[in-house]
Amino acid sequence: MKFVKHFILYIGLIIVFGGLIFYLLHEGRSLDHSVSAISSVANSPSSNGGIFSSIIQTNLQEALPRLLLQIIIIIAATQLLGSVFKKIGQPAVIGETVAGILLGPSLLGLLFPSVFHFIFPMESLPNLRFLSQIGLILFMFIVGMELDKQLLRKQAFEALIISHASILIPFCLGIGLSMYLYNRYAGAQTQFYSFALFMGIAMSITAFPVLARIIRDRKLTETRLGILAITCAASDDVTAWCLLALLIAFIRSGSGMNGFVVVGMVVLYAFIMLIPVRIILKKIQMAYDKGKIGYNTLMSIMFILLLSSAYCTELIGIHALFGAFLAGIVIPKNDAMQKKIIDRISDISMVMLLPLFFVYTGLRTQAGILNTGALWFSFCLILICAVAGKLGGSALIARTLGQTWKDSLSIGALLNTRGLMELIVLNIGYDMGILSTEIFSMMVLMAMLTTMMTSPILNWIERISMGTES
Repeated sequence: MKFVKHFILYIGLIIVFGGLIFYLLHEGRSLDHSVSAISSVANSPSSNGGIFSSIIQTNLQEALPRLLLQIIIIIAATQLLGSVFKKIGQPAVIGETVAGILLGPSLLGLLFPSVFHFIFPMESLPNLRFLSQIGLILFMFIVGMELDKQLLRKQAFEALIISHASILIPFCLGIGLSMYLYNRYAGAQTQFYSFALFMGIAMSITAFPVLARIIRDRKLTETRLGILAITCAASDDVTAWCLLALLIAFIRSGSGMNGFVVVGMVVLYAFIMLIPVRIILKKIQMAYDKGKIGYNTLMSIMFILLLSSAYCTELIGIHALFGAFLAGIVIPKNDAMQKKIIDRISDISMVMLLPLFFVYTGLRTQAGILNTGALWFSFCLILICAVAGKLGGSALIARTLGQTWKDSLSIGALLNTRGLMELIVLNIGYDMGILSTEIFSMMVLMAMLTTMMTSPILNWIERISMGTES
């Protein structure tokens, strides 16, 4: 009986107020000045012939539905190819980068241009770029947090020499190679010193996160080789990123004097972050450990720190990524707190936002552009210099310092891993107009190949050493 009573009340509400709404709308039509226009649109052939397709087509022109479609496709493609490459012993980052290239003009745009332009029209790329930059900022924050500051402080002088040799030797080769590449592939209005210094830095980068993952997967974390390699890579990354920050400061400032002013501001900002801000963060950590502030409050503080630091470095004249990296470095060492922060940020950064960066890079990479002998010759020169400088240079210096040939070559192979860090650097150079499309595409392919060769070279070294011992 109670149900019937409620049902009658419900039906009554619908009839009374539904009828009243219909009456008011009907009477209000007389106030509309564009009734005839609306009627003519409603009676047009397109709306009669294909109302459903017309609605879908109209809505897809909006930025949000297009972006959501792109994200769905990107996540599915990068996760699929990432898992495939992991099964064949390669870092997932390679599969995700390959997915980006396959979705770009190199394959999808070549085989199905209409589909490619429907999914990734040129006007939609700025939205994809900004989202990918947010993903990179979050990722660099995590990299800074995971960097073992104690390891850097206590590193052996031997590791410092190997690390800086692995920068100086490929840096020198990169500048030498620029003598040949500059007139052919430098961006318009780019001065030689900007192009040459950028090529030197791009040759010197090591992908610290990818290297650390390879060492962990191969169970080398607690070995002398693993500790030495990861210490070298950490020092390598910090040095290379500082050099890149200085280069960007000089290029963006427009003159030497302005460049020194920007460098001074960077040094001052780093001092503020490393001393006063770090002290404040230690007090916040103690408050969190004692339960005086909650987890949500802690995360709010971390995000404010991250975004403020990225914003400040962008204002100073260097990239926001450096601010995010520095913000991660100044977080006090606390395994439990760091794990919570990293886990929370990784979910959104690594799974959704970072894959956007790989595909955005792939959309700008035109593998098919290497269609002449001169371009392939230039690419081979880049690859040879990259491997000789990083792998060869590191191995020779390590051997000179007394390491065995096995450990020396292993360190060289690990430091030759460029991966995601190289892609970040290349995109900065491309955005600044230093790199042309041709050299950008060649350098992306070089980054992929040098990362892909790491595991096979390590396996080969292991087999050779076992054969020698037996």
